[in-house]
Order: sequence, then C-alpha cells, then structure tokens
Amino acid sequence: MSEECSHDCSSCSQSCSDRTEPQSFLVSPNPKSSIKKVIGVVSGKGGVGKSLVTELLAVGMQRTGSKTAILDADITGPSIPKAFGITEKATGDSDGILPVSSKTGIDIMSINLLLEDTSDPVIWRGPVIAGTVKQFWSEVVWKDIDTMFVDMPPGTGDVPLTVFQSLPVDGIIIVTSPQELVSMIVEKAVKMAKMMNVPIIGIIENMSYAECPDCGKRIPLFGESHLDEIALAHSLPVLGRIPVNPAIAKAVDNGAIEDLEQDWITPATDAIKAL
Repeated sequence: MSEECSHDCSSCSQSCSDRTEPQSFLVSPNPKSSIKKVIGVVSGKGGVGKSLVTELLAVGMQRTGSKTAILDADITGPSIPKAFGITEKATGDSDGILPVSSKTGIDIMSINLLLEDTSDPVIWRGPVIAGTVKQFWSEVVWKDIDTMFVDMPPGTGDVPLTVFQSLPVDGIIIVTSPQELVSMIVEKAVKMAKMMNVPIIGIIENMSYAECPDCGKRIPLFGESHLDEIALAHSLPVLGRIPVNPAIAKAVDNGAIEDLEQDWITPATDAIKAL
C-alpha cells in the first residue's frame, strides 16, 4: 500500500493486496435501453465468416419471436447493413442515437449507417475504434431487446478486449473454418474467453462443405473437417455447420439475408434461447 493511499479503491489504478473491491470497466447502456442478453460472435482470425454467422443467428432468433439486435463492432470492415439491404442512415433524438431496423424488425447499428459514403475507409487507431464501440452501447437507444449479437473483428486486440470488459457479455460463439488452421483459431478464442471469464456457448463451422446439386453428396472443399476433435479437446458443443452455397452469397449480395431459408444453425439458436 502506498503511503499516500486514500483507501478509495474505486478511483485508484494500483493493484495492491489491500484492494477492497474489484475494478469494473462495464459501461452503462443508454438510460432508455433495455437489453436482456448479449452474445459475442468471435474468431481467432479473419475471413472465416463471423459477420455471416452473426446475420444468420440474428435472423434465426428473430424468427423465434425474440426481439433481436446487432451491434456491428467490426468498425473498419462493416458488412452487416449490406446483407440486410439497409441504405438509410441512423438518426437520433434527445434520447440518443436510434438504430436502423431491418424489414423483419432487427435493430442494427454499424459505422456504415453514420458515414456519408459507405465506401469511405475508416482509418482510425485502436483506441478511437474501441471508443466508438462503447458509444454504440452507451449512446444508442436499444429498445426492448431480448438478444443482442455483437459482430466482432478478428483476433484478440482492442475491440474484442473492449467488448469483453465494457459490455455485459453473456456468452460467445466461436466461428471457424475446416482448414487445419482451425485448432489455432479456436484455441486463441478459447484462451481469451477464459482469461476474460466469458462463457463459451459453442462453435460453428463456416464453409464446412459443398453439396452436389444432383446427388446431394457433401464435398469437403477444404479437406476433412477437424471440428469434432477440436471441439472435444476444448469441451465445446458444435452448434452448426454452414455449407458453401451460392444461395448464401446471393442473399447477402442482394441484401436479402432475411429471406434465406436455412436450418444450419438451429442448435445455436436453441442454445442461446436456453441461456
């Protein structure tokens, strides 16, 4: 303990044996917000389809009658509005920023809903990006949300750390692909979640296989999947396998992800509902 200790641990950044209460970095939501569950969608590397999985999870949960929202925390690579066909900009009032609702009622906030031109790059340093994510939580009015999904950028940098520390995350879903690299992808995400004391709901594999349109045979385009053995090694349930399917790309490109009929991630929505 320092000789100048004020005994007020809430205003002290020092870590000593006399600290009387744990530090909390949680950021309060907008006073007008109501959010019951927060689910992070993460991966240890980029390009595995976190945004697609976020979109499918949100659509799936909305179809079950759960009022759903997406906080797009991938500030430098936002893609959520495109998949939902949203071109309008976010607005605000005296209460705060208002998210844009999709045609089925999913509330969405993304940096692309604030930029004049959606093709403008966001060239910001990490702390500014992390601060924006906090603002999406604290300044946006999220009304009567049962389940919020947070689409996070890849890796274990500023934004994932900010989300885990600042938002009351109830659990995460890890997204992988079938390549041999999957073990490293999963292990990075698992280790970070454990370090941050965030529960892991399960794992979803994207680009799992292609299905022959003639005979229905499943073709492992990227080789045989190691998902089951990796999931077993980390005691994680497998919550879905998403195929390489032209219908998915078409739905995203046309902004019609909500029209896509699929049951690939039903175990994931069931697990989230059971939380």
